[in-house]
Amino acid sequence: MTDRIRLTVENHIADVRLVRTDKMNALDSEMMSSIIDTIQKIDADPSVRCVVISADGRAFCAGLDMSNFQRMSSGDGGGAGVTRDKLAVRTHGLVNVPQYCVWGWRELRVPVISAVHGVALGGGFQLMLGADIRIVHPETKLAILESRWGLVPDMSATTIMRLCAREDIIRELTYTGRFFSGEEAKEFGFATHVSDDPRAHAMELAKAIAERSPDAVQTSKALFNGLPDRTEAEALLAESEAQDNVIGQPNQVEAVRAALEKRAANFID
Repeated sequence: MTDRIRLTVENHIADVRLVRTDKMNALDSEMMSSIIDTIQKIDADPSVRCVVISADGRAFCAGLDMSNFQRMSSGDGGGAGVTRDKLAVRTHGLVNVPQYCVWGWRELRVPVISAVHGVALGGGFQLMLGADIRIVHPETKLAILESRWGLVPDMSATTIMRLCAREDIIRELTYTGRFFSGEEAKEFGFATHVSDDPRAHAMELAKAIAERSPDAVQTSKALFNGLPDRTEAEALLAESEAQDNVIGQPNQVEAVRAALEKRAANFID
């Protein structure tokens, strides 16, 4: 697709690969633009039922490109093509450009799985968090590294992390910027699974998801996305309304028939 990201779609699975291997898939303005373009392209493709994000080379993502920190050292505040005084400008709904590189995966109508190896540092760790499900190699090195550079995590991480881990864990890792392993990420709640082959594990899981009714899966994701902003009464009502919207529809009927007939379902995208 670009010299930053390669996108292929096969069997209803969007395979997204970070391919800036010479820079350990570090985030520069071109990488961010490519991520946003990829999100939008997937969103426009009704055949996609699941996404797997992984990376070629030695690392998932080493974080923000070092050239941005060199510019910051001169005092201009530049970061990945977005200057300091522009970060509060909302460019994509609730978020700005860097945030959308992470938040966009959460907003995407289909489930997203990240397969993480090598390192996932700073912005790379935040990119991992954008996925619904995260599969991490046990020896991966991760860090909320922003405090090292005098910054705060600002690519949606503060909003997402609170849904994953205890508050004291989040605070410690953010304040210190210390490294932690894939095994610790699982213990803390950031990783769903640890695996010696994260991408193969992710693709296997994506295949299982893609075989389910896209209406049921996508409606479930929308329900989960809405939970943090709803009262219990609102959440319970949303659940019932969602069921009303899918029950009796062609894909729900096909799911029942396929299960009873013990065959693969033929869903409508």
